[in-house]
Amino acid sequence: MIIVQVKLLSAVTGEATELARMEISNDGDHSNHRRGNYSVRTLRGRSTTALNKRVTQRAGEIKDFPRLAIHVWNLVATALKSMKYAE
Repeated sequence: MIIVQVKLLSAVTGEATELARMEISNDGDHSNHRRGNYSVRTLRGRSTTALNKRVTQRAGEIKDFPRLAIHVWNLVATALKSMKYAE
Protein backbone atom coordinates (compact mmCIF):
# COMPACT_ATOMS: atom_id res chain seq x y z
CA MET A 1 0.00 0.00 0.00
CA ILE A 2 1.14 3.52 -0.78
CA ILE A 3 0.04 6.18 1.69
CA VAL A 4 0.14 9.81 0.61
CA GLN A 5 -0.10 12.32 3.44
CA VAL A 6 -0.51 16.07 3.12
CA LYS A 7 1.02 17.89 6.09
CA LEU A 8 1.29 21.53 6.99
CA LEU A 9 4.57 22.44 8.65
CA SER A 10 4.20 25.70 10.55
CA ALA A 11 7.00 28.18 9.90
CA VAL A 12 6.14 29.83 13.23
CA THR A 13 5.92 26.87 15.63
CA GLY A 14 7.52 24.07 13.63
CA GLU A 15 4.47 21.92 14.38
CA ALA A 16 3.31 19.48 11.68
CA THR A 17 -0.43 19.06 11.13
CA GLU A 18 -1.78 16.32 8.89
CA LEU A 19 -4.45 17.74 6.57
CA ALA A 20 -5.29 14.83 4.27
CA ARG A 21 -4.45 11.20 3.49
CA MET A 22 -4.84 8.92 0.49
CA GLU A 23 -4.33 5.15 0.25
CA ILE A 24 -3.34 3.41 -2.99
CA SER A 25 -3.59 -0.39 -2.83
CA ASN A 26 -2.35 -2.85 -5.44
CA ASP A 27 -5.03 -5.44 -6.27
CA GLY A 28 -2.49 -8.27 -6.06
CA ASP A 29 -2.68 -9.34 -9.71
CA HIS A 30 0.86 -10.47 -10.53
CA SER A 31 0.21 -11.56 -14.12
CA ASN A 32 2.14 -8.57 -15.51
CA HIS A 33 4.83 -7.08 -13.26
CA ARG A 34 5.15 -4.00 -15.50
CA ARG A 35 1.51 -2.94 -15.19
CA GLY A 36 -0.77 -2.75 -12.19
CA ASN A 37 -4.34 -2.34 -11.04
CA TYR A 38 -5.06 -0.29 -7.94
CA SER A 39 -7.92 0.65 -5.66
CA VAL A 40 -7.60 4.17 -4.29
CA ARG A 41 -9.34 6.16 -1.60
CA THR A 42 -9.08 9.36 0.32
CA LEU A 43 -9.99 9.44 3.98
CA ARG A 44 -12.44 11.76 5.71
CA GLY A 45 -11.01 14.29 8.11
CA ARG A 46 -8.56 17.15 8.50
CA SER A 47 -6.55 15.88 11.45
CA THR A 48 -4.53 12.77 12.22
CA THR A 49 -7.13 11.73 14.81
CA ALA A 50 -9.98 11.94 12.29
CA LEU A 51 -7.97 10.36 9.46
CA ASN A 52 -6.95 7.45 11.69
CA LYS A 53 -10.62 6.38 11.78
CA ARG A 54 -10.08 5.41 8.11
CA VAL A 55 -13.54 6.47 6.91
CA THR A 56 -13.60 6.68 3.11
CA GLN A 57 -14.24 10.14 1.65
CA ARG A 58 -13.90 9.20 -2.04
CA ALA A 59 -12.87 6.03 -3.83
CA GLY A 60 -11.73 5.03 -7.30
CA GLU A 61 -9.75 2.50 -9.26
CA ILE A 62 -6.89 2.48 -11.73
CA LYS A 63 -6.52 -0.27 -14.31
CA ASP A 64 -3.45 -1.28 -16.36
CA PHE A 65 -1.14 1.41 -14.97
CA PRO A 66 2.48 1.31 -16.33
CA ARG A 67 4.01 1.21 -12.87
CA LEU A 68 7.62 0.68 -13.93
CA ALA A 69 7.62 3.15 -16.84
CA ILE A 70 6.72 6.41 -15.10
CA HIS A 71 7.23 8.08 -11.72
CA VAL A 72 4.97 7.37 -8.74
CA TRP A 73 3.68 10.97 -8.85
CA ASN A 74 1.89 10.00 -12.06
CA LEU A 75 0.12 7.26 -10.11
CA VAL A 76 -0.90 9.80 -7.45
CA ALA A 77 -2.23 12.19 -10.12
CA THR A 78 -4.13 9.37 -11.84
CA ALA A 79 -5.58 8.33 -8.47
CA LEU A 80 -6.85 11.87 -7.82
CA LYS A 81 -8.40 12.02 -11.30
CA SER A 82 -10.13 8.66 -10.76
CA MET A 83 -11.83 10.15 -7.68
CA LYS A 84 -12.91 13.31 -9.56
CA TYR A 85 -10.61 15.74 -7.75
CA ALA A 86 -9.65 18.96 -9.55
CA GLU A 87 -12.59 18.90 -11.96
